Amino acid sequence: MADPRIIDVTLDERTILWRNADIEQERRIAIFDLLEGNHFRPLRAHDDGYAGPYRLALSVEEGRLALAIAREDGRHLETLVLALGRFRRPIRDYFAICDSYYQAIRSATPQQIETVDMARRALHNDAAELLKERLDGKIEIDFDTARRLFTLICVLHIKG
Repeated sequence: MADPRIIDVTLDERTILWRNADIEQERRIAIFDLLEGNHFRPLRAHDDGYAGPYRLALSVEEGRLALAIAREDGRHLETLVLALGRFRRPIRDYFAICDSYYQAIRSATPQQIETVDMARRALHNDAAELLKERLDGKIEIDFDTARRLFTLICVLHIKG
């Protein structure tokens, strides 16, 4: 029986060089929300018909995102590698707007916070659509799953 969802996600700890409390909170929320509800269906058929659930390990190596996909029991199924060139600007812009958002939370008016948050959500949504586009034909994901995965991709790019 098919169960097209992620049941576990890990990030390559070697890739994450710097963290702060805000980023750790974003990471925890993204993972929690992702595991609570997601749609993730690799489109490559497996000989035995395996169709989920999946364990996912994310890492960045030499400018490429690696999505290591495994069965529920941890046995490796496949690793999908995506070039990250088209994500560089969205990641950079997302970091910049997140910095503005965290600063606004500490000192701005509610209206200013809302304005920055709307811009942050718009960037996040655009990046999620880009991720869905890049995975098209490889992995079927829904919009919310794409948003949460983009957050985790950003966490992998924090250099401090």
